[in-house]
Amino acid sequence: MANNDWKDRLGVVFSTNPDYRYESDDVQEQETLPKNEQRLRVAIEKNGRGGKVVTIVRGFVGTEEDMKSLSKFLKTKCGVGGSVKDDEIIVQGNLKDKVIALLKAEGYNNTK
Repeated sequence: MANNDWKDRLGVVFSTNPDYRYESDDVQEQETLPKNEQRLRVAIEKNGRGGKVVTIVRGFVGTEEDMKSLSKFLKTKCGVGGSVKDDEIIVQGNLKDKVIALLKAEGYNNTK
C-alpha cells in the first residue's frame, strides 16, 4: 500500500471491488534516438498561420527536453523565432534548405 496514496486517486469516487488498484495514466517519455537514426522530415507550411510561412521539422523521436534543445539550436542558427508544438519543431520563415543543411551538419543524416 505504499504507492496507494489518496492524492493520486482524486478522480476516483468509489470502487466496490476489494482487489481494485488505481492505475495512473503516467506516460513515460521515449529515449532519444541517436542522431544518425533519427528520420526527420522538413516541410514548409502556410495554412492556418495568417499567411505567414513556417518551416516544420517532424519525426523527432525522443524526450521533450531534447526536442526543445534542437529547436533552440535551429532558431539560434537561423536567427528567427519559433516553437515546439504537437511533436513538431516550428521555425519562422521559409528556411527549409538552411534547416536541412544545419541538421545534416549536426549529424542528422536521414533528413529530407
